[in-house]
Amino acid sequence: QVQLVESGGGLVQPGGSLRLSCAASGSIFSIATAGWYRQAPGKQRELVASITSGGSTNYADSVRGRFTISRHNANNTVYLQMNSLKPDDTAVYYCNCVTILYRTYWGQGTQVTVSS
Repeated sequence: QVQLVESGGGLVQPGGSLRLSCAASGSIFSIATAGWYRQAPGKQRELVASITSGGSTNYADSVRGRFTISRHNANNTVYLQMNSLKPDDTAVYYCNCVTILYRTYWGQGTQVTVSS
C-alpha cells in the first residue's frame, strides 16, 4: 500500500507560480513511476507530467516549458513546479503513482485556480 498526500494548491493570478507537493508513505520502495494529473470541470482527467524511478520525465504539450516535475527520494516527495500559469490550468490536481507490481494509487487532489 502507498499513501499519497498533496499540498500546495491555491489561487494565483495569471502569470504566477505555484509548487505542488506530493508526500508518499507506505511501500514507497515499490514506486516505479510518479506523476501529476489534473481534471477541470466537465473534462476528463489528463496527465500533466510524470517521472520514473530513473528520473526520466514526460510532459503534456500544454505544460511543457512551464511546469517541472521532480522527485526527491530522501523525503519521499514529488514536486510539480508550475510557472507562467494560465486560466486554462485551473483544475483539481491529483498525485499518482504506479508500483513495480503495476498497482495504481491516487492522492485526494488539490485545487489550483488561476484567475485575476
